[in-house]
Amino acid sequence: MAPKKAKRRAGGGDSGSSNVFSMFEQSQIQEYKEAFTIIDQNRDGIISKDDLRDVLASMGQINVKNEELEAMVKEASGPINFTVFLTMFGEKLKGADPEDVIVAAFKILDPEATGSIKKEFLQELLTTQCDRFSPEEIKNMWSAFPPDVAGNVDYKNICYVITHGEEKEE
Repeated sequence: MAPKKAKRRAGGGDSGSSNVFSMFEQSQIQEYKEAFTIIDQNRDGIISKDDLRDVLASMGQINVKNEELEAMVKEASGPINFTVFLTMFGEKLKGADPEDVIVAAFKILDPEATGSIKKEFLQELLTTQCDRFSPEEIKNMWSAFPPDVAGNVDYKNICYVITHGEEKEE
């Protein structure tokens, strides 16, 4: 499911983080909670510079500059507890369209409703229209979403990953 959009904001100003839980499905909140727990290395309920340094080191990024860590922590308006963490992700995802909207856009390119698009056709569109993909971005795209043996790309999977951040479990 795509993140739920909070449509009520237009009327009454920004209500802070009280509405953040309504922006996500329960399963997504659970996934963010698991990520938060992994990042909160000292388990104090707040993500600090030291937590970020430790989790980055566990992923192989050893020499992260203090200024970079400070910049990450300063993206939040205060201490990064789970609600603030979720709010930050909500703000980052605000610009993403719901999954059904993205699928509908791809369906225009799939008049036979096969659920896939030819790799060559999609690559041509992505490299020649609007916000053009670089060769590196195209390489990353095919690495993340390899076409099948017939050269077809499953656009429903792409849409799911755009809105959920990971592949569907079959």
